[in-house]
Amino acid sequence: MLIDTLLAVAHHLLAFGLLGILAAELAVTAATLDPAGRARLARLDAGYGATAGLLIAVGIGRLFWGAKGADYFLENPFFWAKMAAFAAVGLLSIAPTIAILRWRKDPPSPAQVAQLRRWLWLELAVFALIPVLAALMVRFG
Repeated sequence: MLIDTLLAVAHHLLAFGLLGILAAELAVTAATLDPAGRARLARLDAGYGATAGLLIAVGIGRLFWGAKGADYFLENPFFWAKMAAFAAVGLLSIAPTIAILRWRKDPPSPAQVAQLRRWLWLELAVFALIPVLAALMVRFG
């Protein structure tokens, strides 16, 4: 029971952390991206990737060592919808990461920053589906 609780707490904290980093990226890109702003954005994006990786690892831990067991999740259609939403967020994060890596050398134009912000807002919109699907998974799974 302790392992299940620790995994659940870690999973939720990492998910909220991921959301916070995404919001911070949006905040940083709302201002002019001088060299310090671009460096801050690159650090945030690296943190985003690391947090997402940890979230996946803890999620796998919950799947195998959690109280409900793997069958509960693997047979639950809302679990798979949640996984699809998380995968979509991951795919949507590729274009911003590539842009942020390019901007370390070449400053972006205002149009490029606006495009990045559209990607980030789209990530945020899809990310918002994840807790909805998690709640459905628990209630109707």
